[in-house]
Amino acid sequence: MLPPAGSTNAAEVDALFNFINVISLILLVGISIAIVYFAIKYRRRSDNDVTPVITHNNTLEITWSVIPLILVMIVFGWGYKGYLNMATAPEDAYEVQVTARSWLWEFHYPNGNVSIDELHVPVNRPIKLVMNSSDVIHSFYVPDYRVKKDVLPNRYTSVWFEVPETGEATIFCTEYCGMDHSNMMGKVVVHSQEEFDTWLAESAQVDESIPPADRGRELVQRFGCTGCHSIEDNSVIQGPSFVGIMGRDRELEDGTTVTTDENYIRESILDPQSQIAAGFPGGLMQSYAGILNDQQINDIIEYLKTLD
Repeated sequence: MLPPAGSTNAAEVDALFNFINVISLILLVGISIAIVYFAIKYRRRSDNDVTPVITHNNTLEITWSVIPLILVMIVFGWGYKGYLNMATAPEDAYEVQVTARSWLWEFHYPNGNVSIDELHVPVNRPIKLVMNSSDVIHSFYVPDYRVKKDVLPNRYTSVWFEVPETGEATIFCTEYCGMDHSNMMGKVVVHSQEEFDTWLAESAQVDESIPPADRGRELVQRFGCTGCHSIEDNSVIQGPSFVGIMGRDRELEDGTTVTTDENYIRESILDPQSQIAAGFPGGLMQSYAGILNDQQINDIIEYLKTLD
């Protein structure tokens, strides 16, 4: 019924979930049997049957009031204890800043690294996520870890977990956020501490053995640019197509015309609302300032040059 329990908090969540299910099943079976029994026992046998007047039964009324109250208090106390535990991250937790965008997850690490749709964490260490949204409401959900938290614009929310084994788990957005909501998925990659330290060191480095255009293509895919900008001929999604974009004259929303050269592409990435193409709605694209560095922007430009 439940996915694998992948975090230290998952067992307690599952225990409460199973307790509620078992109690509900017992009540369902018991009440169903009682209904059938009383329907048979007290069925009308002839036209002369007269239903006796029963005013009350103190024992019965106390029983059906006290037992549900006890069960509700058990569930409340158990759930409240679990909520406090999941809401309060340990002091030694490793903190990662999370920004939700339509339609991707950005993870910002203390050393300045940024990963997209892949959260890398060390095993056997509490991980605290401090989250906010750059546009609409999203919701961060990892079923294996039993963690779910809404991610809101203009405020921060947080959640924490600890994973006892290396491996991977899937991230979902569980708050409808637009056209590509169903594709707003990612994964948590849990490393050993040594592997995590290596990943932190290596992920900030540029692989010079890969041509800039190939690195740019990988960045365009990783950052979800193709969700709005087509890379196929005669196809338009929400924003201007990337095909043949370089070196063309483009009319802007204000009636002026610009050449889509390297400067135009760079400004469109860092300040997308400054030069909105005519015929396309403004306000959809978010700024990637502080997310993409100069080298990455250059690589993307080199890739766009190959899309003739």
